[in-house]
Amino acid sequence: MSNEILWEPALTGDTRLELFVRALETERGLTFDSYEDLWAWSVADLDAFWTAVVEFFDIPVVGDIANAVRPALADRSMPGAQWFPNMQLNYAEAMLQMPGRADDDVVVISRSQSRPDMTLTASELRDQVARARVGLLAAGVSAGDRVVAYSPNIPETLIVFLAAASLGAVFSSCAPEFGTQSVIDRWRQIEPSVLLTVDGYQYGSKGIDRREQVETIRAALPSLRTTVWLPYLDEHAAAPAGAVTWTQFMATASTPEVAPLEFEACAFDAPLYVLFSSGTTGLPKAIVHGHGGITLEHLKSLGLQMDLGPTDRFFWFSTTGWMMWNLLISGLGVGSTIVMFDGDPGAPDLGALWRLAGELEVTSFGTSAPFLLECRKRGLHPAAEADLSRMRALGSTGAPLPAEGFDWVYDEFDPHVQLGSVSGGTDVCAAFVGAAPTVPVYRGEISCRALGADVDAIDAAGNPVRNELGELVIKSPMPSMPVGFWGDNDGSKYRAAYFDTYPGIWLHGDWIEISDYGSCTITGRSDATLNRGGVRLGTSEFYTVVEALPTVLDSIVVHLEDQEGGAGKLMLFVTLAEGEVLDEQLKREIGMALRSQLSPRHVPDEIHQVRAMPRTLSGKKLEVPVKKILHGSPIEDAATRGALQNPESLDDFVQYRE
Repeated sequence: MSNEILWEPALTGDTRLELFVRALETERGLTFDSYEDLWAWSVADLDAFWTAVVEFFDIPVVGDIANAVRPALADRSMPGAQWFPNMQLNYAEAMLQMPGRADDDVVVISRSQSRPDMTLTASELRDQVARARVGLLAAGVSAGDRVVAYSPNIPETLIVFLAAASLGAVFSSCAPEFGTQSVIDRWRQIEPSVLLTVDGYQYGSKGIDRREQVETIRAALPSLRTTVWLPYLDEHAAAPAGAVTWTQFMATASTPEVAPLEFEACAFDAPLYVLFSSGTTGLPKAIVHGHGGITLEHLKSLGLQMDLGPTDRFFWFSTTGWMMWNLLISGLGVGSTIVMFDGDPGAPDLGALWRLAGELEVTSFGTSAPFLLECRKRGLHPAAEADLSRMRALGSTGAPLPAEGFDWVYDEFDPHVQLGSVSGGTDVCAAFVGAAPTVPVYRGEISCRALGADVDAIDAAGNPVRNELGELVIKSPMPSMPVGFWGDNDGSKYRAAYFDTYPGIWLHGDWIEISDYGSCTITGRSDATLNRGGVRLGTSEFYTVVEALPTVLDSIVVHLEDQEGGAGKLMLFVTLAEGEVLDEQLKREIGMALRSQLSPRHVPDEIHQVRAMPRTLSGKKLEVPVKKILHGSPIEDAATRGALQNPESLDDFVQYRE
């Protein structure tokens, strides 16, 4: 690790994290010498830390808060931890508090390539949620029923979600670009009763009609009682048979003044929503998240780690099929204005989102590492695209951001901008490691472990390691660990997913290196390990070097072990720019770049050209299915085609089997 500091905190005393620490000092007599000191306390005394989070954010609970927080952690078993058994709350109520915002303050801004811009004030949002709540009640929805949305990142999806949560119903969403089988595989498991759907959407200059797909999905879900039809691509699109339009659904509350918005009191671990794993090698795991865990974790993440509050405009590019959408909308809970965007982030060009950020005076801008690296590769200068002077934080996730990405950010943006490289997972709907307003940004490194997340790196024997790669584990419970998997009544699938390798310890499946000063580097999935001569090689560093070459658009690297104990074979696959061909000269250029920038061990034994790299619906590369295909597995056994953006990409790898 470099230990090179690119950004240092001002430590002015007015960040929410500094105010939180001051409250701990005043009310509990605690003192902390550093963020690392605070982090160590937060995982050593989980009861005190999470109780302090509840109190600091004034989370609305039923009854006396002093009784609600005792005990905080009644059972710390993993799996099976029991948090706040005496607490009742409702996620929607916590979000719609919108602290620091007046009724006429704009709290939702929506930009779409399918229709005109929209905004909602605090009072308008509450009114819309109240009307949707009445619509759901009229559809027979009650606590525990499932409400699903096949819709984009738009206010209507948010409104139906909050309305469902207010009733104690369980929500799940799929982005409309998901294929029918992907949606059916997910929602058949949870048997929804109400579906919100759009007729289609605009992606850049292309209109995508989804009416046929909607009919297929409806036919495959016999549990559906009500379909709410939102004409989004074409405002005149006729509703399918048996559906009610959005206007009809919202008009169920016929009087101008809707009854006051009410909230069902829910147990801390009552199901809030179901997120799904990528499902690349079988049915997607139906991961159930609870009202309490998500409320606490998101307020902590957004308020303390990201320092968001009522003066912020918060944007993170996401679809409704990625957990970052769930985090984005929780920005309401700290009083921030959330900026929702639906469409092609590269249309009409790669500067579109930066121009949006400038026009809307976004203060905290979130995106993926591949997007930042693509901007770097194309020589884009965001500050020349728009006035980004209001931006103070830039978030990156979805893949490791290499040191070169950090360099680009601090070459292009004002030095006061804090780069927050974060990593977590759908499994906890949060980040394990990320940034904090009191911690420096180190070149190529994730700044710190998140408060309350007992993250460690361990070797094969289970021993903690520092300054070297180890398996990423979580050694103590987090409130937002799943309530369970839907339908996994005995918990066996949940245990097998995270706890079989190291009983009582959560194994996440990433390689992580933790420095002796607390920063982290994640180098890729541990199930896609590259091991040459006994040395572990992270996939992310390969991609940084190879994809920096002007002719290379994308790449995947896999290591095929020798079943007879030999060194095996390192294989690199590349997708090239249009008209480019992988000749011997380009192979030598790739090999020389890897040798000079990394090491001789990184030079592949074989390099091949394919049309595209397989990616999940959320855009992540899939090394493991490629490796299985190369080892001889049939494609249908290696990956579930419906779980991929581009299932046809798998076909190109068959010819390179052993």
